[in-house]
Amino acid sequence: MPEDLLQRRLVVVTGKGGVGKSTVAAALGVLAARSGRRAVVAEVGRRGDVLDTLLSPADRPAGGATTDDDDDDGFVERAVPVRGASGTLHHVSISPEAALREYLRDQLPIPAIADLLGSGKVFTGLTAATPGLRELLALGKVWELAQPVRRTPGAEPYDLCILDAPASGHAVSTLSAPVQFARTARVGPVARQGATIAATLGDPAQTAVVVVATAEELPVSEALELEDALGGRVGIHVALGVVNGVLPDRFSAADRDALAAGAPHDPAIAVADVHARRAHDQQRQLARFRRGFRRPVVTLPAATGRRLGPDDVDALADRLEQGLRRLRADGPGTTR
Repeated sequence: MPEDLLQRRLVVVTGKGGVGKSTVAAALGVLAARSGRRAVVAEVGRRGDVLDTLLSPADRPAGGATTDDDDDDGFVERAVPVRGASGTLHHVSISPEAALREYLRDQLPIPAIADLLGSGKVFTGLTAATPGLRELLALGKVWELAQPVRRTPGAEPYDLCILDAPASGHAVSTLSAPVQFARTARVGPVARQGATIAATLGDPAQTAVVVVATAEELPVSEALELEDALGGRVGIHVALGVVNGVLPDRFSAADRDALAAGAPHDPAIAVADVHARRAHDQQRQLARFRRGFRRPVVTLPAATGRRLGPDDVDALADRLEQGLRRLRADGPGTTR
């Protein structure tokens, strides 16, 4: 159930690009820290989208860089301040190259051989010859972050790892990579690693997916297809749908007609007319999403600014918490 979402070890957040999935991942991280959990938000590809929203300008590193260098062998698990939280929130950015080097050092007894195999040229050759290897390596690090006992020397375990996954199509290929490798390799360390990760992803007690959309035709269609692909082809439990960026629908049908009639003559009315028509269309798409999505759905309001910061994420975390509480109060089967 969605109310148990933060009790999983791994929560995967995905959706069409541009729908605000990184913001939702950040809001979930804030909620987890508020509930007393030790949580980490992981981004694949060192994008830094989540960290940019969680850190105020004063908390950002000098020079504005919020991601680690691609040539760095390690992973910086950076603590992120959360106001009023009894738990803690961290952020880590993952590159497959660094994940390969860490994995090889864990598996091979001679560091020099691990460093050679993990070098840039060898990595490029391996990934070119082995489709899906980059995805498997990245997920291997995500899996490690979600374990109660971590293999990284000296690393403390987390109660929850929230993965800000790639956008829809790439997310399906990324999340299906462990199963594909386990089936293809069959024996050996890669097969064992793939089978272990696949077992964690396929266990609804450990892993859940949050599918994010906006109330527009294409994102809704993609989100509905994504639920089918993840639940069917990949076998991962989809727990919740989040419709982001919903405008308040303040106008009746008569109001919209009046606004449309006055729009050509008054700029202020024209602005209200655009808002009214867009909000009404969003409600139609939201209803379509709720009809087609088999799991509960919560909504988040449209943000007022172009660049979000910690205050915005805190406010969205409040709204997300309210939505989850309503689902709990309404009981099983609700979609609102």
